[in-house]
Amino acid sequence: MFFQQLINGLAAGSIYAMVALGYTMIYGILGIINFAQGEIYMAGAYAAVMLIGALHIGFFPAFALALVVAAAVGVLMERLAFRPLRNLNPLIPLIAAIGVSICLQDVARLLFGPDKRPFPIKIELEPFILFGNQIPALEIYVLITASILMTALYLFINKTKYGKAIVASASDGETARLMGINVDTMITLTFIIGSIMSGAAGVLMAIEYNTYPSMGVLPGLKAFSAAILGGVGSIPGAIIGGLIIGVAENLGAAYIMSGLKDAVAFAILIIMLIVKPSGIMGKRS
Repeated sequence: MFFQQLINGLAAGSIYAMVALGYTMIYGILGIINFAQGEIYMAGAYAAVMLIGALHIGFFPAFALALVVAAAVGVLMERLAFRPLRNLNPLIPLIAAIGVSICLQDVARLLFGPDKRPFPIKIELEPFILFGNQIPALEIYVLITASILMTALYLFINKTKYGKAIVASASDGETARLMGINVDTMITLTFIIGSIMSGAAGVLMAIEYNTYPSMGVLPGLKAFSAAILGGVGSIPGAIIGGLIIGVAENLGAAYIMSGLKDAVAFAILIIMLIVKPSGIMGKRS
């Protein structure tokens, strides 16, 4: 049972980590918390459901197009809501992010209705048997997909010219400008990458769970907790934080009380804020 809960926790944690990467990357380059990150997760899920259910597009093309939709939502968010508010009091873009989150939920409610929508196709996979435990195949594929995407992000940030330009812009925007880096483009690219990660997480969860307008709220808050736990602004920290929260909430639900599953993430957040406010891999300011 422990091993099965561990895999479930790692799968859930990888979803939180993907959304947390959006939080931490945007904070790293703009210094704001984008509380609408969960709604990008929702947008990716709805895009996949509608593309497959209404337009009868195959799963993999729909997955790719859903990431494009999520990226487009992120770019629009940056251009319309955050770019005009740069260099203002940090509370102002924070409030704007909350407003964007509520607006996107209402838009989804208006377009698709308030009812929950199941994933249009049934994906039936044989469970894996690992160390005598029966593990749902979807959990394994979620883990594999998330690992591929997070590895690709790591390589992009550390091995490519654009990734290094994002890091330089996040470290010191003015110096990056003097070195010829277009910081505005790097900010837009950061929103695109963060939105793709969140959109992919939304599609993966939509396969197993229903899609509805407020589906991104709780995962978004847990991902925010993961980003704080790992050290907001740190990409490895977001991944570690997400995995810790995913594993902790699943083990807590299995061995303590199932009703406490959601509370575990926020309890960890409170403890971390008290003990080490900068997070596991965050730097003291």
